[in-house]
Amino acid sequence: MGIIDAFMRFFQTGGAFMYPILIVFAFGLAIVVERWLKLNSIRNANREMWTKLHPVLTEGDFETAREMTENNTSTISHLLSVGLARQGAVRRREDIEIAMEETMMEIIPQLQKRTPYVALFSNISTLLGLLGTIMGLIEAFTAVANANPAEKADLLSASISVAMNTTAFGLMAGIPLLIFYVVLNSKTGEIVNSLEMASVKTLSIISMNSRRQEG
Repeated sequence: MGIIDAFMRFFQTGGAFMYPILIVFAFGLAIVVERWLKLNSIRNANREMWTKLHPVLTEGDFETAREMTENNTSTISHLLSVGLARQGAVRRREDIEIAMEETMMEIIPQLQKRTPYVALFSNISTLLGLLGTIMGLIEAFTAVANANPAEKADLLSASISVAMNTTAFGLMAGIPLLIFYVVLNSKTGEIVNSLEMASVKTLSIISMNSRRQEG
């Protein structure tokens, strides 16, 4: 309770800019939670699907592989279903590769969706903190100008201390959001890399199967 009371006093003495910072932080945190859950769900679904699909591809049973990807909603199924559909229609590796690259260009923006807003809210929180401090200092110096000379030092010190709370709170909101942004980017990159790995392995299996048929 002591920590909560101390934070409440800190928040209340920070001035009006504490509220916009809190709102921005709440929006940023909501996006972080939504993206974290979504990306984890995508990663787990992709892993589960690839574990089932890879042995089927290795056996060269592309018809079954096509059925599996068409009946599955995972991101990796969406990517590989395009390549496998082309494999059934054409034999050229280049055509299959181009089709999957085009699909990757559609998938990546969906994986990165809303993540840049986390970095934006981090910057906004920090800037709002600085703005709140500047406005607080302006008010402080204005009040000190009309104060009793004997009270000026104490009044100025107290006013500056209150004004600096806004900067501190802006950094307290901005720094975690920036860390979350980096973590989300890293997780997105991990998913993209796994999709690229799966597409390369699938292309390799298709090419080997084509060479065996030609031979």
